Amino acid sequence: METKNKILIVDDELFFREILKESLRERFTIVEGKNGKEAITLVAEHKPDLIIMDVEMPVKNGIDACKILKNDCSTRHIPLILFTSRSQKKEMVLGLKAGADDYITKPVYLPEIIARIDAHLRSKGFYSDLEYQDLQFLLRLTEDISAIRNPMTILQLIVKKISVVIDVARCSILSVNDDGELVVKASSDTEICCENEELKLDITKYPEIQKSLESKQPVIINDVKNDPLMASVQSEMQEFGLNSIVVIPVIKKESVIGTFFLRTASPIVDGITDRVCNLCRLIANISASALENAVLFESMQTAQEYFEEMAVRDGLTNLYNHRHFYDRIEEEFSRAHRYGSPLSLVFFDVDDFKRVNDVYGHTHGDQVLRKIGHLLKEVARESDIPARYGGEEFAIILPNTSEEGALDVANRLHSVIRNHKFKHLNGETITISSGVATFSDESVPSFDRLIQLADEAMYKAKESGKDKVLQTG
Repeated sequence: METKNKILIVDDELFFREILKESLRERFTIVEGKNGKEAITLVAEHKPDLIIMDVEMPVKNGIDACKILKNDCSTRHIPLILFTSRSQKKEMVLGLKAGADDYITKPVYLPEIIARIDAHLRSKGFYSDLEYQDLQFLLRLTEDISAIRNPMTILQLIVKKISVVIDVARCSILSVNDDGELVVKASSDTEICCENEELKLDITKYPEIQKSLESKQPVIINDVKNDPLMASVQSEMQEFGLNSIVVIPVIKKESVIGTFFLRTASPIVDGITDRVCNLCRLIANISASALENAVLFESMQTAQEYFEEMAVRDGLTNLYNHRHFYDRIEEEFSRAHRYGSPLSLVFFDVDDFKRVNDVYGHTHGDQVLRKIGHLLKEVARESDIPARYGGEEFAIILPNTSEEGALDVANRLHSVIRNHKFKHLNGETITISSGVATFSDESVPSFDRLIQLADEAMYKAKESGKDKVLQTG
């Protein structure tokens, strides 16, 4: 019988511990504690394979316990995930500085927790097939890229190092842009001169990357000539003398660094060894962390600012999320009420979006939503606040905007989306149903009522045939 991995859950809230235990007990042996002091004792006693610990706890908090465990050579190797509330931005930074391997914000999403646990436990086993020089290489690579703050420099360094250590004909890091195009970010045999010079590829000619994009899992091709996945591109592969391919998704927090793929193509006839595969996976993990840190330092002055920004962004569209939408509309309504200025709100829903997912798949459906978010930001003025309300519903808060101005914005947005040619939809048009509401006097007593009026107008637009803009009143 296979031995279960042991997980230590540390939280002073019994209810939270019970939720996690119920979700994890089938696959893992669970040990639990109530505070950081207990955690240190339980780690020594039970030697868990992974620790999940809350930051805010009595007696000894999670950050202090993390410091002690990560400074002890007998426990520092144990993956440690910290839980924080969304309001604890400073604690997130302090936790990572204390040595935590990862963090998750409350309220928790159970599938995300399980995915993070699997990723950390799986990476522990990758080292068993590596050779001594591989471990030296990983250590040097980590040291080299950890000091670099330019993401493109990190990518180019990674592909050059891999091509030296592993017998590959080509090593590349690619990404998929908002239009679903495959873009080469770095390659061992191509110099990308600057960030504005993008080398774009036809993704249909890379079925292995398509599969990795859809599954978010590694794809290993040991025999290009006979693998059914590669049937459509066998002639091109043979022309380059390639027999084996590894594609590893480089995913840490997708909303931050996007979706990157580490792809190595090799003339090796005997297939990809466990050593090569595991080395590529570990490099992908190192790359993800380095890229995240580089983007963090490039775009934000401090890590605290970074966490604050990401807490209010929707991961798919990079628009403001549902929570931040409510914070801002309450703030803007209070300002409009105080100064007697108008405030408008536009709600819109993508018509028949379920059919897009059913016919073209969720990957292409996500690309549609991502592009709509991009179009919404293009239409929005600097003072406007665009948000993804949820699912295929979007909103845009229009401060100091009258009914006429709001209707103009809604109609422009309607036209831009209707006329856009969405890739991979076979020329099919995407339409939206929009509702517009405006506060200009005491007839709209609260921001909740403004939201209700815009929502009602949007649903009237849908019920009366879709593909239109309606105002309240």
